[in-house]
Amino acid sequence: MKNKIITFIGGGNMASSIIGGLIETGVPTEQLRIADPEPKPLAASLQVQCYIDNLTAIDGADVVVLAVKPQILPEVAKSIATALPEHPPLFISIAAGVRIADLIRWLGPQLPIVRVMPNTPALVRSGASALFAGQHVSNKQRELAENILRAVGLTLWLEDETLMDAVTALSGSGPAYFFLIMEVLEKAAINLGLPQESARLLTLQTAFGAAKMALESQEDAATLRAHVTSKGGTTEQAINTLQAGGLQALFDKALQAAQQRAINLAEQL
Repeated sequence: MKNKIITFIGGGNMASSIIGGLIETGVPTEQLRIADPEPKPLAASLQVQCYIDNLTAIDGADVVVLAVKPQILPEVAKSIATALPEHPPLFISIAAGVRIADLIRWLGPQLPIVRVMPNTPALVRSGASALFAGQHVSNKQRELAENILRAVGLTLWLEDETLMDAVTALSGSGPAYFFLIMEVLEKAAINLGLPQESARLLTLQTAFGAAKMALESQEDAATLRAHVTSKGGTTEQAINTLQAGGLQALFDKALQAAQQRAINLAEQL
């Protein structure tokens, strides 16, 4: 990313977290720009170049990250389209549910566009981002997009854009599922008599430890679960109860509902 000017249109939490990750990886602040209606707080906290006007911010940029809400992206993209240079920048869209075909419709044809579905753990540099490249994205631009998102966590490429809806249902919405599981575990522990703070700390550390074990292991989740489930023991009793309650079917329905909602929202644009 040496000497690449990266402009973020929109300075919300996700944009700020990516910028923070890029700075931590050594990208000079003078290569980073933000266009936002309220630039002063961002300038103070991130020490990067901030602009109110989108067109001024993208002038000379190598990469433009579209980080505004999906509802206002059509208007923003159409205004940007009026000022694109002969050799346009790489566009990276992190707007949820916005398809590349729609971005082409608003920005113009034959542009290099990468669509990304990040998630909120990017705020703590532990995100998971799925990327899909449009047909006019070069190999170098793919590498550039990947490097930008890798600053806040794991990245992976999809070869079928329709799978973005499944990614949205899994990792995009997924943090909330785990927060819900932590919430109900903590309440269940309190009902067993544990003090609230003890229940909270044990729940959080157990969730963190399990995720760390899974990340560092070559074995799948089912095998790891089997390792800690002794026959006739306490864990087996709990797992049997969860499975008897239809946990798998419930999560199937939940992700299908999220996926369908993602499809519906995209169609509204």
